[in-house]
Parts: sequence; C-alpha cells; structure tokens
Amino acid sequence: MTRTSPNSFQQLEKLGEGTYATVFKGRNTKTGELVALKEIALDTEEGTPSTAIREISLMKELHHENILRLHDVIHSENRLMLVFEYMDKDLKRYMDTNGGQLEPSVIKSFANQLVCGIAFCHENRILHRDLKPQNLLVNHKGQLKLADFGLARAFGIPVNTFSNEVVTLWYRAPDVLLGSRSYSTSIDIWSIGCIIAEMSMGRALFPGSNNEDQLQKIFRVMGTPCETSWRGVSRLPEYRADFPLYVEQDLWGLMPSMEERGMELVRAMLRLQPEMRISAVDALNYSWFTNGELCGGEVRAIFARAMEGQRGW
Repeated sequence: MTRTSPNSFQQLEKLGEGTYATVFKGRNTKTGELVALKEIALDTEEGTPSTAIREISLMKELHHENILRLHDVIHSENRLMLVFEYMDKDLKRYMDTNGGQLEPSVIKSFANQLVCGIAFCHENRILHRDLKPQNLLVNHKGQLKLADFGLARAFGIPVNTFSNEVVTLWYRAPDVLLGSRSYSTSIDIWSIGCIIAEMSMGRALFPGSNNEDQLQKIFRVMGTPCETSWRGVSRLPEYRADFPLYVEQDLWGLMPSMEERGMELVRAMLRLQPEMRISAVDALNYSWFTNGELCGGEVRAIFARAMEGQRGW
C-alpha cells in the first residue's frame, strides 16, 4: 500500500452505514477505477476503534482471490479512510433481488468460493467470527469475497478463550450460544452451513429472536443435545437440563431443491458438537465440489441474466 491523498478519490453514493464506519462507492480520480471507501470518524479521546485496527492489520496480510482486497489506508486528523476494491452487491442483497432462492449451480459456486476463502483464513490462523450474507460480497462476474474482518481474531494452540458475543445471532454456533468461550475454526464452519442452507431455502435456516429462541430453533431441526450425543455439553454455562426434547429432522424437508452432495456437506457442517464439524480444507475435497464444473459457462450465463435491468450492477 502506498501513501495516498484523500483527494485521490471521488466520493459517490453511500453504500451503507455501520456502528463505527460509513461506506461509500468511490472512484480513483487518476485511474477511474471504482473503489469502496470505508470512512471511520476518529474520536480525539478514544482514538482509532479496535475493530478498525484489527481489520486493517488482518487484511494487510490476507491476500486471496476470495477475500476483499484492501488497497490503501489514508489517515487524517479526524478520520481514517480504508480503500477497498469495489464489489457490486452483498450476498443478502443479491438473494433479495433474485427472488431469495438461488439456482443450484450458483449455490455451488458461491459455497465453493466461500469455503476457499475461509480455508485460507484458517490456514493462516485467522477466525472470521462474523460470517453472514451481508459480509459476503459478489460482483457481476460471479466472484464472491469475504469482507468485514472487524470481529476476526488470530487463534493459537492451545485454543484461546474468546468472547462468546461473536457472530450474528442467526449464524451463531450452538456451542457459542451455550456459553463456550473456547472455540476454534468450527464456529466459521457452522456459519457457512447456515449460509448455504439459506441460499437454497431463500430464507434463514435458524432466524432466532434472542439467544434462547435461537437455541430452540436449532434444536427443533438438529435435535436437542445430551451427554450421549455431545459429550461435555452439560458443563457449558448456558446448558439447561430442562431444554425441550426434540428429535433431529431430515434437512431434505427444508431444502428439497438442494443437490444430494451439497446436502451431505451441509450436514457435515451443521454438527451440534463442534469437534464433529468438517474442516474447511476437507470440505474443499467434498464430492459436491470435486465432481463437475464450478464456475463455467452456466454460472456466467446466470450472472449475465441477473445483470440485465438491475441498476447498481
């Protein structure tokens, strides 16, 4: 990254606003290249938010085709501007503008790219910890990239004790919901399973309204855990012996259009016991991805159709 003046970028329309930053579509005034400008207001007393420091430090190191590229960091007296490559939409908006449910070939392509990106993170000892459709960006070429590493953390051996207030509720793993503070890559894998299911269903798999409701929604589908099915679960802080007893459902009933091999992978990701969830590297070798073309002409044609008549692509 180079030292760049804020005047090097023209601010276009606002794309979104978060807790500590506002994101604008922008243009490099020298090259004409479109970029995303993430502006962070700096408090004179508090300084730079820890989430921004974490995001910058991690994204400077993570160079991968399925991870959003950080081009530059511009620091001024009262603001910090992060210059990212421009992507057309987040996955949530893409699903909304395409009727919710996505075509099987698109689901497979997005799932593969998501797993590729998170496998690279895990190989570099980084947990994303906030995977959700709003933090996955797509463009008109059908590329998907991981974004928003504000909650990401490096992890080591032995597993560190982290906060359990991570991952947006609907994509939060049951072990985290039950109060576990010792977790690893498996929390990202659970989130990916939820996202793949959502692409197939056209709606969230476990749309809980609070922590307890989220657990209930998971147990209704995946079954209520006990010491027999999940050794050590009763020792987790939020575990209750009086949880309603549910029997595991067949996911086919919720995702009838999902390809069989894709369903097998979702099942391998959505294991209640974290140690039983598949790793990202093993997921990449799953037959759903290794059999057939992932990003060929069919997928490109689907994206070409999606572009027609849609402003912002």
